[in-house]
Amino acid sequence: MAKLIALCQTLREENMQMRQEVTRLHQESQSLKLNMTQASVQLERLLTALPDEEA
Repeated sequence: MAKLIALCQTLREENMQMRQEVTRLHQESQSLKLNMTQASVQLERLLTALPDEEA
């Protein structure tokens, strides 16, 4: 019975760590998406500011 209790406690701790890791990765993903969006907006501004090529 003691082994089962110890296993349950270990699994709870691992589960908590995994949930924290998922939360951290989700936040990191959101941050990267925001950075990509900002970079895209800046690139569009730069492209718009370029003079038109005359053929």
